[in-house]
Amino acid sequence: MSALDLSIVIPLFNEDESLPELTDWISRVMDREGYTYEIIFVNDGSTDNSWQVIQELRTRNENVKAISFRRNQGKSAGLNQGFKAAAGEVVITMDADLQDSPEEIPELRRMIMEDGYDLVSGWKQKRYDPLTKTIPTKLFNAATRRISKIKLNDFNCGLKAYRLEVVHNIEVYGEMHRYIPFLAKNKGFGKIGEKVVQHQARKYGTTKFGLNRFINGFLDLATLGVMGKFGRRPMHFFGAAGTLMFTLSIALLAYLGGYKLWALSAGIEARLITENPLFYILLALTIMGVQLFGVGFIAELLLRESTKKHDYTINDKIGLE
Repeated sequence: MSALDLSIVIPLFNEDESLPELTDWISRVMDREGYTYEIIFVNDGSTDNSWQVIQELRTRNENVKAISFRRNQGKSAGLNQGFKAAAGEVVITMDADLQDSPEEIPELRRMIMEDGYDLVSGWKQKRYDPLTKTIPTKLFNAATRRISKIKLNDFNCGLKAYRLEVVHNIEVYGEMHRYIPFLAKNKGFGKIGEKVVQHQARKYGTTKFGLNRFINGFLDLATLGVMGKFGRRPMHFFGAAGTLMFTLSIALLAYLGGYKLWALSAGIEARLITENPLFYILLALTIMGVQLFGVGFIAELLLRESTKKHDYTINDKIGLE
């Protein structure tokens, strides 16, 4: 069993103003509840003074630990590295912008330890974000619920709690931080809960949300939907599509051949099969079927041979072995 009650993983990019206040707030809550804990900041290549501020915080608070990327890698990369380093029985993730309240942590931990959840996701029922962020978020959540079959209202809430074994068994990359509940479900951690959490207006800095993240998020959702179902058996996906192409081509061949024979038996002049436009559709479907089967075989070979994991260049660490 872990010696720590909590690991609090906080990925950040250019949040130097909020870090001292956030650290003090977390420490007050932890001390009040009597938890043993670690705060793991993951500095995602910040261009402000975030890393210097973290180093100063470490000198005042031994519970502060940190990882720094040499360049900006994205939130998923930050969470992935923070998860690898986490050692607490319960792992909490939260944003560094003070919009997530540390006061929610005790109840989130209780839901993991006492209610038996594998993962508890926060739900920002009342948000302090602009419409350009909240409307896309609603559309994103609706699409994710439909594809993942997980009944959560706010998949993208940064404030979440996990059982330690969950974060040690998932890999977060690309823009997949939005779909961690989906990743956990695909790994067999199906007891996923939700808690309404307080959302606060941003106090410092500006939002990092952009339209490109919204577009990339939906593309990643489509990828995850396919990978979750066929990731370990790609031939089932490509083979099924290939089989459909072959079936259509055989049906067209039967139609063209049958029509030709009927025309000949009835004394009707019929064009050559190769002069019929359907013949070229038949050829295209056959070629596509062969290609899809080929891709399926290659994907199966790669799946069996590849052991490479996603890795990131880390510039420095403090307080972590």
